[in-house]
This record gives sequence, C-alpha cells and structure tokens, in this order.
Amino acid sequence: MFKKILIANRGEIAVRIIRACRELGVRTVAVFSQPDRDALHAQIADEAICIGPAATKDSYNNIAAILSACEITGAEALHPGFGFLSENAAFARMCGRCGVTFIGPKPESIELMGDKATAKETMKKAGVPVVPGSDGVVESLEDAKAVAKEIGYPVMVKASAGGGGRGIRFVGSEAELEGAFTAAKQEALTFFANGDVYIEKFIVGPRHIEVQILADRFGNVVHLGERDCSMQRRNQKVLEESPSPAPFMTGELRERMGQAACAAAKACGYENAGTVEFLVDEQGNFYFMEMNTRVQVEHPVSELVSGVDIVRRQILIAAGHKLPYTQADIQLKGHAIECRINAENPALGFRPCPGTIEALHMPGGPGVRIDSAIYQGYTITPYYDSMIAKLIVYAPTRKEAILKMRWALAEFLVEGVDTNIEFQLNLVKDPDFEAGSFDIGFLDRKNFAHQ
Repeated sequence: MFKKILIANRGEIAVRIIRACRELGVRTVAVFSQPDRDALHAQIADEAICIGPAATKDSYNNIAAILSACEITGAEALHPGFGFLSENAAFARMCGRCGVTFIGPKPESIELMGDKATAKETMKKAGVPVVPGSDGVVESLEDAKAVAKEIGYPVMVKASAGGGGRGIRFVGSEAELEGAFTAAKQEALTFFANGDVYIEKFIVGPRHIEVQILADRFGNVVHLGERDCSMQRRNQKVLEESPSPAPFMTGELRERMGQAACAAAKACGYENAGTVEFLVDEQGNFYFMEMNTRVQVEHPVSELVSGVDIVRRQILIAAGHKLPYTQADIQLKGHAIECRINAENPALGFRPCPGTIEALHMPGGPGVRIDSAIYQGYTITPYYDSMIAKLIVYAPTRKEAILKMRWALAEFLVEGVDTNIEFQLNLVKDPDFEAGSFDIGFLDRKNFAHQ
C-alpha cells in the first residue's frame, strides 16, 4: 500500500478521497489555489501545498505545479478525483514518467475512451450497441449532410472530445445543420482544444442510464448495477438514483446492460473505476453513449446499494490488489437517491451565487449521507463549480427513499447564499417523478424553479 497520496482536486471529492485514505492508513497531501487556502480539504489533509492563483490553468490544471508538489512532499501516488485533469491522458502518462502512480486507468484507455468517435468504433467491434451515426469524425458540412440524410433527422452534432454538455447541438432538419455544425465545432475547439465532431441519431424520449464498473490489472471486471441520471438541466445532471425505477428497468435489462458495460471495459483493457453511459429508449433498447474514465460525482448511490467503497477500491486497485469478489458476489439492495446542492438561483436562470455561508444546518440520521466541503463562515468563490454538497439518502424501497429525501431537503439550511434546495424539494415532490414516469427531457418540461 502507498504511504502517501496527493489529491489533485478540491471541494467535496478531495475531502471524500482524504477520508478513504485515512481508513487505509495512508497519509495525504492536499493541493490548493490561493483562494482555496481556507478550504476544508486543505485543512484536514496531513499536508497542504499551494499550487498557484485562482485560474484553473495556473493551479488545478497546472501539471508542472502538481507534479512538483508530489516531488516536494514525497507522494508516491496521485488521485485526480473528477473534472480538472482526471481524464487527461498526457497527465496520467507524465505521472508515470515521474514515478507517481496515477490512481485511475492507463493513459491508453483514457485516450481511447476520451475520443468519443473512436470509443464508439471500439464498442461496435466489442458487440456493444451504439447509437446509429457517423463512422468516426465528420470532416465537412457535405459529409454531415450525407450522414444525417442516411440515418434520418433529428440528429445530434457532438464534440468528439467533449463532456459536460459542451459542444452538443440538436438538429431537427437539414436547414438547421450548417449553423449547428459550425457552432458545435467552435465550442468544441474553445473548450477542448479539439474541433472534431461526429453525428448520431437523436433518440426520442430516452433515459440516461449508466453502469458503474470496477476492473483490476488481472483482467477481472465487475459492475455495481446502474444509476438513472435522467434528471438533467442543460445536459447537466441534477439528481441521480440507483437502481433505475421499475417498471422501466427490469432484471433482464439490468443484466444485459451490466454485461455490455463489462464488455466495454474489457474492450479497452480498462483498469480501476469507470462508468459506461447508455441511452435507453422506451422499448428498452440501449445504446452506448460514452465511458467516463474516472470516479463520478454520483458514485455514492452505487456505494450505498452495493456496499462497495468505490474510492477505497480505486486506491487498492492502483496499488496492485486483486478484486476480492466476482460478479456473483455483488448483491444490490435497497434504493439510493442523490441530490446535487448548488450555490445558485434557479429563479434567475440558475445563476451562480458566490458568497459567505452565514448559517448552516445539514440533515442527518439513519440512511442520510452528505458529501461536502462547506462549513459555516466558508466563502464560496466565483472561480469554480457551484456544487457545494451532495445529499444522498438510502432506504429499503424507492418510495421510502423519496420520503427520506423530502424531509432531509426540508431540514437542509444554508444562509448567506442562494441554493437550489427548494428546486430539488419541488422535484422530489412531483407526482410524475414519484411514479417513475420521466425521461431525459423531464426537467425541461417542468418548472420547479418557480413553484
């Protein structure tokens, strides 16, 4: 086992990783930007080192500064968390060259799955269902028109190196294609320094279902069931749950999706934790969308229903440990729901709301978990993501989990900044949500911000 791990991240995920390290008896190093000097992760780690000013390019995305911090502190391994450099193959490769173990997949797997067009081709060869679309990157508008005509409108233009809802455009007809094609390429170039795009069929009324996998270096792969991530606003997840509600999700569909996710991991020689994301239509047909080569924001719901500590297992896999269980050993029980608590004003178009937390009360009790890095007096800066906490509940049934989430949200108090707590409460009180009657466009049709 490693003696010291550096966490190349901030916020609640940095705190989560530090806690996993403590349970393994591993010392931790936190890195922080100048505005994050008083952040919780910098306070509770065994060591903390400043890596630059507020701008992410000068701090949390500064490879030289982070690897220098490893060298200065003697950290043997590095956990990237999610976001920032977590899916940067060049960074993972540089860690290896510097003698630092990257707690995540091999750089080759990150590269393979990071390019959405190449990933799609890899999945097709592995027998994993994919959304009908272009064979790889679409180079020109003329090619885009030909592909769209062949598969039929509506279609989606997507950034090949994209993520987080960036570089995506819906196209309902050929008249809209040129503008969408140009806009998607420009946004992809701006956010990912890669203007490549591909085209795929727009699946009407799907659900966004993802499968959590774990893979060791000995070729063993297991899945921890699925998460329903259909509650999205502008392609950003708001609420996640595991398992996906019946009657939409059946045991037979879950088994097929789990097998496909494991096949996807094996097809790219995957190691460590990862998530295979699918679109599932109303008939139960599922299509590979992408693979996230890192721990996910919503990993706690899978931990609660499977009983597996995913972050702890990430560290053990990176240290060379074999998975201690087979698929038959994974027993999924109960229901878990996660609400992302953001410092934002839903009534004002979800405008971020930085500021100082003047008063704070977080709910607790059996089956209530909070992953967060905030505290009373903490100042939320305008430089980073607006998520300030994840509220997760667990209960034997979905109905009980919804009831538990309702009172937990009602008890959650944050004063000094606006939050989306009321928005989340309106969501979990909605009869259609309670009935499990929704798809990926659910939040676009509802108006929970003004209830």
